[in-house]
Amino acid sequence: MKIYTLFLLPILLTWACRNAPAEDRATSPVSPEDEVEEQVPEPDSIFPIEYLIGKFNPTTHPDFVKVAPAYANTENYYLHREAYDAFQKMHAAAQSEGIKLTIISATRNFERQRSIWNAKWTGNRKSNGVFVHTISDPKERALEILKVSSMPGTSRHHWGTDMDLNAVNNTYFEKGEGQKVYDWLLVHAAGYGFCQPYTAGRPTGYTEEKWHWSYQPLASQLTKAAAHQLSDEQISGFMGDDTAVSIEVVKNYILGVNAGCL
Repeated sequence: MKIYTLFLLPILLTWACRNAPAEDRATSPVSPEDEVEEQVPEPDSIFPIEYLIGKFNPTTHPDFVKVAPAYANTENYYLHREAYDAFQKMHAAAQSEGIKLTIISATRNFERQRSIWNAKWTGNRKSNGVFVHTISDPKERALEILKVSSMPGTSRHHWGTDMDLNAVNNTYFEKGEGQKVYDWLLVHAAGYGFCQPYTAGRPTGYTEEKWHWSYQPLASQLTKAAAHQLSDEQISGFMGDDTAVSIEVVKNYILGVNAGCL
């Protein structure tokens, strides 16, 4: 009898565990790495690294189209065709309600972002109204530039999914016509697939940019791809690039966006 009981006991225990209510089952602890994986799921597609870091020419890329002058403040802007199609629909809807949306910056590839970054690094161009080349500590200098400009290889503008609208100044969107534009976007942009990646109150990443809007259906896939395919060591090829690792630029800046854009 004892032998029979000992034989049945493991079977009975297995049956009980399988049929217990879900809330009664033991669960394994979640590690910090698991939490990150849950926040940034696996991408549906694998993208070329060159595309993720902007090392291509949007004027010849088959997925990119030129923005018509009616939608922009100047010529020679390019966007991914999916983002552009969605923007045209949003533009028409805004216009019908007396809201004017004007693209003032669109795709910027690696070379263009590097020219901006290097000019600020060397003091040939101001960053956020000041010259930062006098900051001797490389990490501190990089962080100062990162308040307003992306490191080459990390900008969402590489992807052709993101655009700056009307003015690169938060105060413009806080009164008068600019506030009407921003209020309209807050209510309607999501209906056309757009989100604001750099909102106020985020723990990491760039400061608030009320002018920066992203085509979420495509940009979210690229963000997930960057999380899984890019490392800080791959962010290189510009002045001060060795700071990318100590700053953890992939985690803190590429992924430091409004959760509604993930």
